[in-house]
Amino acid sequence: MQQEATPVRAAGLGKAIGPVPGAVSGVVLLLPGGDESSTRRPSPLTIPSARRLARRLTRAGRDDGLVTHVVHYRYRGWNGTQAELARDAAWAADEVVRRYGDVPVCLAGQDMGGRAALRAGGHPAVNSVLALAPWLPEDDVAAPPEPVKQLAGRQVLIVHGTDDRRTDPELSFRLAGRAKKANRDVCRFEVHSDGHRLAQHRAEVTALAVDFVRGTLFGHPFSRPLQDALAAPPPIGLRMPLAAGFGQSLGA
Repeated sequence: MQQEATPVRAAGLGKAIGPVPGAVSGVVLLLPGGDESSTRRPSPLTIPSARRLARRLTRAGRDDGLVTHVVHYRYRGWNGTQAELARDAAWAADEVVRRYGDVPVCLAGQDMGGRAALRAGGHPAVNSVLALAPWLPEDDVAAPPEPVKQLAGRQVLIVHGTDDRRTDPELSFRLAGRAKKANRDVCRFEVHSDGHRLAQHRAEVTALAVDFVRGTLFGHPFSRPLQDALAAPPPIGLRMPLAAGFGQSLGA
């Protein structure tokens, strides 16, 4: 029996959220979650949370000229060495350059989108990467480790709930440790007692994301906790607790 061919689809950018194109000074590309292996269309259930974060980031960066887009993948799955979601993230960064010119880009992904953000972080237009509860492969002596050298020269923030039962927080800690050896601008926050969706402390996680994006794209001063996390040596700066109520004093 002849094997069914994989459908050919094109990636896309969701509708821009933010100012008119002539005023764009920075872009955040939101990368939703996905599956480890699938050639089906992306699930629409992954889009709403990405849009919520996109809107919140845009409100905070309106005066700076921030635009956000949710990336629409070609396929639902990462699909092994094809790394489909990372390829779509890189395509989206190319599309930002085509539309808006030479503006800084932050890749912000959750779940498998977090892995895509980290993997595609070496794109020349990307200056920062935000990975929320990233889905990373298990350590395997028979396979090469997840790459980190592409993150050199980027500012990287990883956030993970300690009670995550879908993606192992220990794997993101190990990746952050390897990345920190090649790039001092890497930090990781732990959200104690929170799960994969980071729902219990969504306000704090969002405030941290806003703080990071405004700092990396537009040069605003980081909050003291973020400064401390970036400056601290491992493992301190890679197991930084995200305090309850973070962001309230920042107006975030």
